[in-house]
Amino acid sequence: LVSAMNRVQLLGRVGQDPIMRQVEGKNPVTIFSLATNEMWRTGDSEVSQGALLFLCTSGDISQKTTWHRISVFRPGLRDVTYQYVRKGSRIFVEGKIDYGEYTDKNNVRRQATTIIA
Repeated sequence: LVSAMNRVQLLGRVGQDPIMRQVEGKNPVTIFSLATNEMWRTGDSEVSQGALLFLCTSGDISQKTTWHRISVFRPGLRDVTYQYVRKGSRIFVEGKIDYGEYTDKNNVRRQATTIIA
């Protein structure tokens, strides 16, 4: 019996070539950004994701781009992602949302949301 679920599916375009980072004492991680678009016609109440936009009413098309930080830890998937995914690629990512905190170089506490693929 599942009492809770943390799962996200994203379809978007890669913002930059993936990088692989090695943190001391931990396994490597491949990181990249993914842009998703939300489109709607002004005055409409329905919102469509990605390429699905129904043009049934009048009004201007508005768009919002959201950037997601993607981290890939699983060894096989991490390596394939680093080797083959490139800036501009359209890809589907499935994973979980992770909320974390860190301290930046100016000693300011920051929050970060990451998708663990």
